[in-house]
Amino acid sequence: MAYQLYRNTTLGHTLQESLDEMITFGQITPTLAAKILAQFDRSMNVALSTRVKSRLTFKAGKLHTYRFCDNVWTFLLNDVEFREVHELAKVDKVKIVACDGKGSSFVNRNLSLCNCNLITLPN
Repeated sequence: MAYQLYRNTTLGHTLQESLDEMITFGQITPTLAAKILAQFDRSMNVALSTRVKSRLTFKAGKLHTYRFCDNVWTFLLNDVEFREVHELAKVDKVKIVACDGKGSSFVNRNLSLCNCNLITLPN
């Protein structure tokens, strides 16, 4: 089973809206739409784990909240600096959702092997 993190992106929302419209007009069945979304989930997870090579580091002023549930880590961070080579970005609040991207055991898991979803939060 692939994680459904990327359904909450612009691309995922647009796909869902298009599928809903096609169901409404009788062009596809709800079962086919569910299969398309499942394929989208698998494709996004594979593409991001194999094609994205950039790395960034971050440092948080404060870890506000953390949670580990169903093999998913969720972190709420305050005063965060992100750095990629020579670029620096600062944000007030960030939510990081990290899921195991390689199917490894918990002992061998680390965030560099995860599919992560970063969300900047309003003040």
